[in-house]
Amino acid sequence: MPIARFCGESTLQIVVTTTHMIGNRPKAAPSVAVCPFCVAGNSCRVRLTLFVTCLGDTLFPSTGRAVVHLLERLGHEVEFPLEQTCCGQMHLNSGYVREGMALARRLGRVFDGAEAVVTPSASCAGMLRHRLGDEAPPIYELSELLVDRLGLEDVGAYYPHRVTFHPTCHSLRELRVGDRPLRLLRAVRGIELVELPQAAECCGFGGTFAVKNADVSSAMLADKVRAVLDTGAEVVCAGDSSCLMHIGGALSRQRTGVRTAHLAEVLAS
Repeated sequence: MPIARFCGESTLQIVVTTTHMIGNRPKAAPSVAVCPFCVAGNSCRVRLTLFVTCLGDTLFPSTGRAVVHLLERLGHEVEFPLEQTCCGQMHLNSGYVREGMALARRLGRVFDGAEAVVTPSASCAGMLRHRLGDEAPPIYELSELLVDRLGLEDVGAYYPHRVTFHPTCHSLRELRVGDRPLRLLRAVRGIELVELPQAAECCGFGGTFAVKNADVSSAMLADKVRAVLDTGAEVVCAGDSSCLMHIGGALSRQRTGVRTAHLAEVLAS
């Protein structure tokens, strides 16, 4: 079973090996979901390119590893261009439009020629897709790739926990991914998926908004944390690490015992 290892201090480098071992412990090969297009006799093996995002690279490398593990388990090849950097979203949202767009265009050139670019971030996918327009690479947020491009909902995951899902603002309002993440989660074996009250309400992060408008951000976060706790969930899941960082920080400070997991980590389980 192909497993991706990530190396390096500041940049993720993918080294693919073939083994049934993870660490020093043997791991049974997971059930592999079969793409409906392959069943029809077609080959849908896709050469995918990972856009890990600067937040994923520096703070949440486990999410990038989960994306690679999941996609390779499904039979796809994953590439990682070392030249990738920030998409420029933070700069643009802070008023530095010229600098932000320069970063976005550079990243577009890095992914030039890619068959499909996948990222575990709706906000970064939206930045490239909507700001670059016709010049944007074929970029997909993870749930979009799985459901729309690969035609999958059951990816062979097993996650025996009580989970609630927070749909992030960019996924709802910019990419309009709809219920794709929930369709993927409902197909996970062993999961107890509970609805999050006022799910569509923002968690209060908003990038630099949380710094520039800390009081408002904290109030919004308090409402989101209260909603998460009302579900009795063990885990709150989302498709953007930035929102999980914001929510997870409050859950940790309050010693709630509720942990966070990116959608990719649940689906790769």
